[in-house]
Amino acid sequence: MPFSSAGFQLAEALTVAARQLHEQSGPHATLRTAVRLAVHLVPGVDHAGIVTVGRDLVPDSVAWSDDVARSAQALTGMPGHRAFWEQLWSAPVATLADTTEKNGPGQSLSVLGVRAVLALRLRTDRNRLTALVLYGRKPGGHDETSLRVGRMLAAHVSVAHDSATVQEQLTEAMRTRDLIGQATGLLMAREGVDAAEAFDHLVRASQQQNIKLRELAQRYVDSAARPRDA
Repeated sequence: MPFSSAGFQLAEALTVAARQLHEQSGPHATLRTAVRLAVHLVPGVDHAGIVTVGRDLVPDSVAWSDDVARSAQALTGMPGHRAFWEQLWSAPVATLADTTEKNGPGQSLSVLGVRAVLALRLRTDRNRLTALVLYGRKPGGHDETSLRVGRMLAAHVSVAHDSATVQEQLTEAMRTRDLIGQATGLLMAREGVDAAEAFDHLVRASQQQNIKLRELAQRYVDSAARPRDA
């Protein structure tokens, strides 16, 4: 089957989006870029946000495209929306076709001008899931094309976010290793002990004071950097 012009344009747009997502400086920047891209790329989407949802079915806002999206995220934390979030624990997609439906769970959203909601699961573990939530001003505004494009974008967002998270963790691990190395060197010079004894001293002090080893090492380094009184 020949690939249509529209298909080429979509593929190119998603390629550019993927590149932008992977160019961000960290996980939070990746998610902020994702909501902006969602509004730009997904048909029928006027606002977008990203939330995490625990087993209590109460969403926590992580990123939002604008104030409307942020307000909508706050409203969907109300008890009437629990069934909507529960859908995402058993399926990758949850929809709300018309928020003005009488006695429906989305009536509170209609005051914001939000008429349709489409949530796409990005990732999940045992106790928490992350979702890209798309808001539209028209009832039923999220059709099959919206779903298809949204799911493709969500896949790119998930991969880029995981990659950024791993990179951040590796960078933090390197910084922690260097910091502990500096603190160990300071103790070796001050106490006249070898590296193993200096490290053991740090570990014991960390346990006794009930603080993280990295934080304790930072204190040693900061203390050594301060000028002593004459």
